[in-house]
Amino acid sequence: QVQLVESGGGLVQAGGSLRLSCAASGRTFNRYHMAWFRQAPGKEREFVTAKRWTVGSAYYADSVKGRFTISRDNAKNTVDLQMNSLKPEDTAVYYCAADAGWGNLSDENEYDYWGQGTQVTVSL
Repeated sequence: QVQLVESGGGLVQAGGSLRLSCAASGRTFNRYHMAWFRQAPGKEREFVTAKRWTVGSAYYADSVKGRFTISRDNAKNTVDLQMNSLKPEDTAVYYCAADAGWGNLSDENEYDYWGQGTQVTVSL
């Protein structure tokens, strides 16, 4: 079992920044691919970004590319999401997720564990 707890959400003005953090506990965190998804009101949950546990590039949705950065610290069992140049359309509940397999990282069905989510609200 892996437990994931997100933090760092809040209210920010458009153009501002927020940093979300996901703390993992339980089994070997460094063997899980980690991702962030988000769900806006009335919409389906969507992929934001992911990073495999192996050395390599991160993957980003086109809507956040160049503005968001995922990073993970295997020693601290954390994965962060730095969000810059925020827009009102980034408003959503953000979820951290862990995947033990080697499937499509943008597919939420691949993920084995989820956090409870943290609200991000971007005002005009």
